[in-house]
Amino acid sequence: MSIPLESVPFSDLLRQPAETTERLARTRAVRLRRRDAADLVLMSADRATAEGEMVDLTARLLAAAVRRDPDLVRDLLPAVLPWARFLPPADAKQMADEFVSIAEAAASIGNTAAVSQLVTEWRHTAEIHADPDLHRVLSAPSADDFGPVARPAGE
Repeated sequence: MSIPLESVPFSDLLRQPAETTERLARTRAVRLRRRDAADLVLMSADRATAEGEMVDLTARLLAAAVRRDPDLVRDLLPAVLPWARFLPPADAKQMADEFVSIAEAAASIGNTAAVSQLVTEWRHTAEIHADPDLHRVLSAPSADDFGPVARPAGE
């Protein structure tokens, strides 16, 4: 669940920096909307540190729980990510294993971008499995297909 942020134009920060930053007393963060670039989020350093610590704690707790019961994440992921139900069992297991590994590693360096990328990739895989026509088209041999790709050395 995502907590809604107050949203203001980036120019408000430039024109009224004190008033814009005072909004942080009423909300977790302020979204700064920009026209020609990605939005930014303004939050207090204490809040950012606390949220980072929570992500790290959660990833470590999840990894410890999985070491105790390897099927735990695989069993719970469909409740958290309903689209995971479209994955075949072998893919669901692989996703769960990758999720735990990547989440723990990402938390250790304080950058969760790899977790977001992993979830996006698996969601797209589930979308393909959910659509029989799309799955058939993408699974069918193609004249431009040069066959299976060998696994890189060392994997």
